[in-house]
Amino acid sequence: MARIANTRKEETHERIVQAAARAIRRHGYGGVGVAEVMKEAGLTHGGFYAHFKSREDLLVEALARAGRDSGAAIARATQARRARGVSAFRAFIDSYLSEAHLGSMDAGCPVAALGSDMARQSGGVREESAHRVERLIAGVRDTLPGATRATATIIAGTLVGSLQLARALGDNAEDRSVLAAARKALIEQHDSAAVDIR
Repeated sequence: MARIANTRKEETHERIVQAAARAIRRHGYGGVGVAEVMKEAGLTHGGFYAHFKSREDLLVEALARAGRDSGAAIARATQARRARGVSAFRAFIDSYLSEAHLGSMDAGCPVAALGSDMARQSGGVREESAHRVERLIAGVRDTLPGATRATATIIAGTLVGSLQLARALGDNAEDRSVLAAARKALIEQHDSAAVDIR
């Protein structure tokens, strides 16, 4: 019976973290309220402290989950492009700067969704924010053998900034042109296998 209770508690905990991961990307750090997250998870506010010591603990877990989930989604999209013979770097760039990623604010990269707010955080949230940035830079380096950290950081900054600008422009041809221009510039500059650039 205790095992069933633990499994239920883990499932409930997971629902809360998933709801918070969506909320943090959709509304930012300040827009994640305990009551709203618990409601979205189908639970009452009172059950929160059975799972977390504080709101900050929830934010840390939600940010980590958001990063893992969006990283997995980008990896799947990258693999699909790789299967069509595209270089690892181009597949990564095309996946990150895709229209699908543009439109998935509450499921996309937390660095793009929260970038300017990350430096304003403290404690564990700040540490996890920095870790998410490091993971993005590492993701770039994984697809571009021999890239220096400085190069990978500049590319990551271009990815995040381009996605943020495109989202700020709204859902129109201009947002998509920002993504297309950034994709073209990055691939032309860094992908030795670049051919047939869009």
